[in-house]
Amino acid sequence: MIIGIIKEPDFENRVSLLPEGVRDLKKLKVDVVVEQGAGLKAFAADDLYEKEGAKILSREQVLAKAEVLLMINTPTQDVVASKKSNQVVLSVVNPFFNKAVVADFLKNGQTVFSLDLIPRTSRAQSMDILSSMATIAGYKAVLESAGLLPHFFPMFMSAAGTIRPARVLILGAGVAGLQAIATSRKLGAVVEVFDVRSAVKEEVASLGGKFIEVEGAREEKSAGGYAVEQTDEFKAKQKQLIHDHAVKSNVVICTAQIPGRKAPLLLEKATVEAMKPGSVIIDLAASTGGNCAVTENGKVILHSGITVVGKSDYPSAMPSDASKMFGNNLLNFIKLIINSDGNLNLNFEDDIVKNTCMTHDKQLFNERVKAFMNE
Repeated sequence: MIIGIIKEPDFENRVSLLPEGVRDLKKLKVDVVVEQGAGLKAFAADDLYEKEGAKILSREQVLAKAEVLLMINTPTQDVVASKKSNQVVLSVVNPFFNKAVVADFLKNGQTVFSLDLIPRTSRAQSMDILSSMATIAGYKAVLESAGLLPHFFPMFMSAAGTIRPARVLILGAGVAGLQAIATSRKLGAVVEVFDVRSAVKEEVASLGGKFIEVEGAREEKSAGGYAVEQTDEFKAKQKQLIHDHAVKSNVVICTAQIPGRKAPLLLEKATVEAMKPGSVIIDLAASTGGNCAVTENGKVILHSGITVVGKSDYPSAMPSDASKMFGNNLLNFIKLIINSDGNLNLNFEDDIVKNTCMTHDKQLFNERVKAFMNE
């Protein structure tokens, strides 16, 4: 079997698999072809891939030869239009925001595994690309806020007086939020955290954060550990509490997202305008609408003296380790769909394989995607 590694779009610095990953694929009796220059922005030159046994080809040649295509971002039109017989695509399609792409893949009959659909189960943890990338996002968000803030993060006591520690408010205690807590605490900040899931309260406390609880949160086991849509009454209580804590904070890091939906609005414009001048807001949910009312995706703006960073692509800013983590997750998934002879073996009896599959044989496989496409 031949696996192909595609070069990502110009805005992306990561690559789906580093040369060390090619070495692992070769051990699985798989041949690898790599698009010329695919790993350059992740500091992986073509010759490093060749040393591990990969062949460097043009994009057209990779698309024509590969039985399995690996990539990170939503497939570009040339990939969607590729109708190579029985070709399989592994990517992060973001199907709930790319309905037209899903429809095209369905029409063409391609088998597509959208890696953002990997279920959040114990067995699938080693394949969970969302958690891996969220870890990087939470870490980088804190570092950027520390660089933008006109204050120290830790407390300082000196002959020049005492500097109080920065106060950081984190909205959402998922993987990104938890990493943001840990990093903020290591830098010496006082950290408060909001999340609608009471189950994360102990995790927040274990990292040194103070959990701010809003009574009456709705939780669903079927959500797989993600937050769910809340009642209007709960949202009103939450809005007031967030306002009260945000205006006392120096940094607010927004991480709250709901899979397949627009990010919840948690930080109102009036709250931003009531914050201390010089404060910083980092909105990791910018690409899905943002948690902050004034966020502009992909931009850093100054609003009433508050720096607001709308950024969802922090993993791309740390391409070496981000590519390594993504590649390790990808390799663990690939092991589920090939046999001992290195040939493709799609076992749809496996719940991870079935739930991660978006389209196959001109059918929708993932139930959530199926419901979304039929809306």
